Amino acid sequence: MMVTFAALSNHGAWGLALIIGLIAALAVAVLLAVLIRTVNEIDKSAGALLEAAGKVASNTANVPQLQATAPVLGKIVEEAVVQDGYMNALTDGFGGAAGQLAGERSPG
Repeated sequence: MMVTFAALSNHGAWGLALIIGLIAALAVAVLLAVLIRTVNEIDKSAGALLEAAGKVASNTANVPQLQATAPVLGKIVEEAVVQDGYMNALTDGFGGAAGQLAGERSPG
């Protein structure tokens, strides 16, 4: 058994070639449109990233100055310990005196 294919004339072959070419051109156009849209999205994201990077850079510009705070923090801690000692000395006897004063005021 022999299978016969549809015989195309010269004009029919050209028509088929043009249809295939048109479909290929449309596929290329669609893919190009998708590529352009993706490139634009990447460009917008890169712009937002660049803006955020500028803000981060401005926030971290003063970080080297923080190195100068370490010696000062030690002095602050030392002074806080001294002040805590003063407050403890002032309040150590205060609880007992307050209780005695309260006892004197209450009617007996």
